[in-house]
Amino acid sequence: MSLRQQLTDDMKTAMKAGEKDRLGVIRLINAAIKQREVDERIEITDAVVLAVLEKMVKQRKDSISQYESAGRTDLADVEKFEMGILETYLPAKMGEAELKTLVAQAVSESGATGPADMGKVMGVLKPRIGGKADMGQASALVKAALAG
Repeated sequence: MSLRQQLTDDMKTAMKAGEKDRLGVIRLINAAIKQREVDERIEITDAVVLAVLEKMVKQRKDSISQYESAGRTDLADVEKFEMGILETYLPAKMGEAELKTLVAQAVSESGATGPADMGKVMGVLKPRIGGKADMGQASALVKAALAG
């Protein structure tokens, strides 16, 4: 089942169960997907849906940190709830050991010798990660591998 179909099914389930908060988040996801489809005039695949979901999770993380620094825990709690629902549609995150292994493989395959070659390594690494790890964490590991 595609992610888009799963979202539609979950939306119907949330409607029937009367889960207004969950329904609202699923509608936000569908709106973001539809917006991307219209803006780029493309057929939506699971990879595009994952990219949209990752972007939405990143936005929620940023909002949570902003709200907490401003002392607005009520708004931060809403964002945390939304982020929790968004993360249910993302693939399971890989562990740090697995990520380090992929980084080491990418460094050796790209022939990187120093920090200047970080772009090459990230270019090899990004398709392999495919939403299963935080790119910020991957970037930090690549930087550490190339520095040392």
